[in-house]
Amino acid sequence: MDKTWNNKAWFLVLPMLLLVAFSAVIPLMTVVNYSVQDTFGNNQFFWAGTDWFSDVLASARFHDALLRNLAFSGIILLIEVPLGIFIALNMPKKGLGVPFCLVFMSLPLLIPWNVVGTIWQVFGRVDIGLLGYTLNAIGVDYNYVSDPFDAWVTVIIMDVWHWTSLVVLLCYAGLVSIPDAYYQAAKIDGASRWSVFRYIQLPKMNRVLLIAVLLRFMDSFMIYTEPFVVTGGGPGNATTFLSIDLVKTAIGQFDVGPAAAMSLIYFLIILLLSWVFYTVMITNDAKG
Repeated sequence: MDKTWNNKAWFLVLPMLLLVAFSAVIPLMTVVNYSVQDTFGNNQFFWAGTDWFSDVLASARFHDALLRNLAFSGIILLIEVPLGIFIALNMPKKGLGVPFCLVFMSLPLLIPWNVVGTIWQVFGRVDIGLLGYTLNAIGVDYNYVSDPFDAWVTVIIMDVWHWTSLVVLLCYAGLVSIPDAYYQAAKIDGASRWSVFRYIQLPKMNRVLLIAVLLRFMDSFMIYTEPFVVTGGGPGNATTFLSIDLVKTAIGQFDVGPAAAMSLIYFLIILLLSWVFYTVMITNDAKG
């Protein structure tokens, strides 16, 4: 028997869809408009075509910022995804420890991004910060303000501290949904801990891992507030990611055309890489 579809439900979400379309499409069209025009001021614009896109794609400054973004997102995924899985596997599944662990894991996610940046900015200072002062006191030459490597380490640790909990909670949700019958069958068959993880837990976490990887990639690739508050993109341009470079171009230099072109290229790169992640993970899931 054919399934009956009730399309009346669309009327319930139609107002929200219209609101989202209004708040997203109009700014997007404005950016597209600026990306193909140039101005000498006084609101007088003239057609520039794809000149801004060519300039951005040929810019060494853009290439350097893009490489920093790719390196940062790659490091973040390599750290946070395995760490999140490990923590989720070792969290209690029953008892009073469950709500405590869930609340504890959720706390970093409740802190606003600018507050996270301020916390680590103070925490890493060598004069008053607990981390910076302690490292220098034990003989470690640490200064994220002047050393590019220290700045990168600080920004990475900050992001891991802030967002690993998201991976943990998603993986934990996948783990608790596994029926006990799977574990009982594995115990009867004498399966090792690794076999249980490889053939039971990991396949059941594939969907939530896809969500975790996509969310963490997109968020880390678009990161702006935390590194801007901590380092301002420095020292030099060591932590100047595409988002920071875009803001400097648009607001600092007021180059509206190049900034609009860069933002569209930025958006397309995120869209393309997210599609690649999604396709690869879905393909592997289907093969498994």
